[in-house]
This record gives sequence, structure tokens and C-alpha cells, in this order.
Amino acid sequence: MAGPASIPIPLRGRRLADVTSILYIGGTGTISAACVRRSVALGHQVTVLNRGGARRPLPPEVTILQADVRDAGAVRAALGERRFDVVAEFLAFTPEHIRTDLDLFEGRTGQYVFISSASAYEKPPRRLPVTESTPLRNPFWQYSRDKIACEDVLVAAHRERGLPVTIIRPSHTYDERMIPTLGGWTDIARLRAGRPVIVHGDGTSLWTITHSDDFAVAFAGLLGNPEAIGEAFTITGSHAPSWNRIYGWLADAAGVSSPDLVHVASDAIAAFAPDLGPTLIGDKAHSMVFDNTKVTALVPDFRTTITFDEGARRILAYYDDHPEEQVIDEGRDAVFDRIAAFARSAG
Repeated sequence: MAGPASIPIPLRGRRLADVTSILYIGGTGTISAACVRRSVALGHQVTVLNRGGARRPLPPEVTILQADVRDAGAVRAALGERRFDVVAEFLAFTPEHIRTDLDLFEGRTGQYVFISSASAYEKPPRRLPVTESTPLRNPFWQYSRDKIACEDVLVAAHRERGLPVTIIRPSHTYDERMIPTLGGWTDIARLRAGRPVIVHGDGTSLWTITHSDDFAVAFAGLLGNPEAIGEAFTITGSHAPSWNRIYGWLADAAGVSSPDLVHVASDAIAAFAPDLGPTLIGDKAHSMVFDNTKVTALVPDFRTTITFDEGARRILAYYDDHPEEQVIDEGRDAVFDRIAAFARSAG
């Protein structure tokens, strides 16, 4: 790992327009693909490092480096002597991943941007809206605790030796290929078949949901911004409909006028489907509304432009045009039947 004397502070005194070289680790996921497109649109020189074979295509202007990010030797060989103004890390989930990144990138970038998660904020929340000063504590979801531990490593490195880090906390971010419900396409198939669809709680809790194209505006606006160094930012947008509206908009887009929505307590769902427990009890079961004042102060163009009524139409249009992706999870489908029967037998 590079020592303190070799840590540059290259962003100081520079304009955002001067910063052109960005490495995306990942680059083809729900969030990162939109951010790559935004960076390309802004005229930045974009390089993407991943294993290849991802679902979302990259713009032709992007330079592609192929390596497994979990193989430090392969990454080092793919990088060669390259240096970047910004490294944007979308595929780090544990402190070990972060320590490997520091070995690889510390001293060869002016800004290391880590994608954390808004699920790291305390659950249940004591007050709304959530801000960057809300405590980080989630006893229900290991994913969130690991993200907090990643942040701890990076904050320590910034304090001890000036690591030029920026931490980003997105919440539920989607695009046309990501259906934000418990069952994904399985729920859409159930809606269209007139079968019961499970909604956690009573469906009235508020849930902030953000289109990836909107997220990308804020994210790209922080890249190369010296005021973002050493800071954490929530990026979620301001659109927070109820879960009933989210499912209702999906039903409308799917052409279903009277959806059979069955409301079930989150802990009961978790009893039938333990894999859903952490994401429900540790996140979706609670109303989550966020204050984006901090990021909009640096990126005033950021705002919600795509609400989920439009997002739902885009999702259904995409899947109807790609029937090969209309995959029903038979195991989940069977569990939903059992949950619905339990809920109705319980009155």
C-alpha cells in the first residue's frame, strides 16, 4: 500500500472539466451502467473493469479491461501502469474487498468513490427524513453491516493518511430491467394471471425509489469535485410513494385493472421465506424518506425526473419486448401461494 508521502491531492484547485479519466469497477449493473452513460455524455474518458458478459451494453466510447475483480493479480495485470482521476467502485461488499482496492489504487487516483448503501442507516429509523448524519446501524441485514464496515476502513484511511475518498449511499435504485418487488417478474406473471400478489405490511409505508438515470446525474456531478473528498452523500431523489402505489402502477402497466394484492406482515413473510427477511426487516418494512440537500448543494441539476408511474411503464415495455427474460421463479411462486393461503385463512 502506498505510504503517506505518495498520496497526491490532485483535485485541489482543479475544475470538474479538467477531470476526464474515470475507471468504473463494474459498469454494467443497474446503477453503474447509467453512471457510465452519463460520464460518457459529459465527455469523460471512461474505462470499465469487469469480467465481461454483463446484461447491459456499454457505449462504444468506453475502454474495456477484462479481469475478475476478486483476483488482485489479474486486476493489476489488466491495469498496467494506468492512473485515473477517479476510480468508482461498484463491486466492493466487504472490508476485504476494500483493503484489496487500497493496495491496487491508493496513490494512482485523485478520488476513490465507494458505493455503500442507504440500508446502512439505522433500522428502524428514529426520525425522518434520513440525512447523512443519521447513525449507521442495521442489526437485521448482514449486507448493510458489511457496507458499514467498508466505510469504516475508508474513513480511517482518509483520517490517517488523506485517502481521497467519497462515499455514496443509494437506496432502492432501478432501471427498466429491475422490478422492485418481492418476486420480480414472478409478481408480474401472477398479476396477469389474476393470482394473489404478496405486499408486505399494509402497503401504506413510504418507499423512496429512484431511477438510475436520475441517480447518475448526481453521481457524475460528484466525480472530480474536490468538495466531495472526505464526504458521504445520500443519493435517492425525492420520490417516495407507498408500496400500494408501486404495485398498483406495475399492475396498470401490465394491463391489470383489479390486482389481487394480499397484505402480509413482514415478519410472517420472513417466516415463510427466510431469505427475504433481512431485506424486509432490515429495510423495506419501514417508511424511508431521505434528505438530499447535501448532494444537491454540489450538483444543483440533480432532481427526480422519472417517477415510478413512468418507471413501471418502462419496465413492462422492456419485458414485453424481451420475452426470454420473463423468468418465473417456481420456488418463490410456490412460497407466495402458501403465504397467500396463510393470510386468508388467518382472516
